[in-house]
Amino acid sequence: MKAGGIWNDRFMRSKCIICGSATREILHKKFQLKYHYCDMCGFISKDAENRISQEDELKIYRKHNNSIDDPRYVAYFKDFIDSAVIDFVSCGRSGLDFGSGPSPVLATILDRDYGFDMDIYDLFFAPNMVFSGKKYHLITSTEVFEHLGDPLEYFKLLAGCLKDDGLLSIMTLFHPLDDEEFLDWYYVRDMSHISFFTGNTMKVISEISGLDLVFTDNRRYTSFRLKR
Repeated sequence: MKAGGIWNDRFMRSKCIICGSATREILHKKFQLKYHYCDMCGFISKDAENRISQEDELKIYRKHNNSIDDPRYVAYFKDFIDSAVIDFVSCGRSGLDFGSGPSPVLATILDRDYGFDMDIYDLFFAPNMVFSGKKYHLITSTEVFEHLGDPLEYFKLLAGCLKDDGLLSIMTLFHPLDDEEFLDWYYVRDMSHISFFTGNTMKVISEISGLDLVFTDNRRYTSFRLKR
């Protein structure tokens, strides 16, 4: 719903960093936050002036209490693997978990239960760029892309790390299409979340990045292969 002072045509200023189309501003009055909404591809980005520092971002991540010993958290990742990975990945078992977090639970599960040989990378917790110069059968990135200011560049980076038959599987919750529902959405309350996607955004990204979209659950899971 584009009403109630949430948006105005005079805010048609910046270009979408995904598809290059004009965006419009959405204002979150309660938290004094500004977002740029692209009606063409569906991508929403938080305004640069409203983004927190890396130091504050790290403080949020350090509060996460995710453990391989938590059966609910393990089940959460196994649903992702069983839905978005196993039916689409090739027989190869080299893998990278990009943005593995303070505790690399997903990589551990893929190693232990699915026979993958996983590398991990995380800007804060595993900063060694082990993926440099390597190619993988599988790259996963879960709850990462909502934190990235230039997600298209990271899609291109990860596409370049795939083997010819490799699979890139992403988890990030798709945003509501209605403006007011988006502003009331719990996901925007995490101040480290700055990029928001839809299924259509992922389709557009795949076309720009040289990828084929091979699976989406239209909610949070998306998997890609290199175009052939």
